[in-house]
Amino acid sequence: MMRIAVVVTTYNRPDALAAVLAGYAAQEDRDFELVIADDGSTGETGKLVEAFRARLSVPLQHVWQEDRGFRAAAARNRAVAATSAEYVIFTDGDCVPARGFVAAHRRLARQGYFLGGNRVLLGEALTRRVLAEGLPTHAWSWRQWLRAWAARDVNRLLPLLRLPDSAALRTRQPQRWYGVKTCNLSLWRSDFVRVNGLDEQYDGWGLEDSDLVIRLLHAGVRHRSARFAAPVFHLWHPENPRHNLERNQARLDQVLRSREYRAARGLAQHSRAPAPP
Repeated sequence: MMRIAVVVTTYNRPDALAAVLAGYAAQEDRDFELVIADDGSTGETGKLVEAFRARLSVPLQHVWQEDRGFRAAAARNRAVAATSAEYVIFTDGDCVPARGFVAAHRRLARQGYFLGGNRVLLGEALTRRVLAEGLPTHAWSWRQWLRAWAARDVNRLLPLLRLPDSAALRTRQPQRWYGVKTCNLSLWRSDFVRVNGLDEQYDGWGLEDSDLVIRLLHAGVRHRSARFAAPVFHLWHPENPRHNLERNQARLDQVLRSREYRAARGLAQHSRAPAPP
């Protein structure tokens, strides 16, 4: 059975991370390790991670880097460098996984493909309740989600539908990159190494995940859909500042026009990643 690492990015939001870790403690598939990719949180997050070590039945690592602004790409690269897992699932510390999340990514994984899943967005009021009352959204029934939707506490229910693993839509858009995000993305470690991980030239919020997906496509790795199989429940938060978005967009446009697939500043600086063939 392939060894899986779930990389969870976080920054100074221990209440949300607690809900996420509770979701991983309840996974149907327990044969994985968790790696917290910490982008410079204070000690409160470290204390939370330590408290969960005894509660979780899976290995847990906490990989921390200095707080020097939004550097999610570097945090994820460091996390991957810290594990030897064959397969990596990327997600965020404000995305609660459905109970079958890891199992679905394992079932759907295929050589030569990365997987892109989707999410259900929780509104502000429901998020506050989830965090204050410890509501286990990862274990909610359809009836509970229908009530939340009727109360306009979630944006949609469609991601909760289940389609067969062999459904034609899973490979219908092999070149898709738009909309694929690192809150619900998985791939083979060897493919991540080949493209030199995430590009740490992206400064501030935005588009480093799109850059990764486009470079995977340039390297010949294709998109396979994990929609209608592996949803996450995204907890509300205010929008992140987007000061450098224009510059990041210019960099992404350049990657789209090229055929380059290696990140200029990526995983190799954190590990002894082999050069691509």
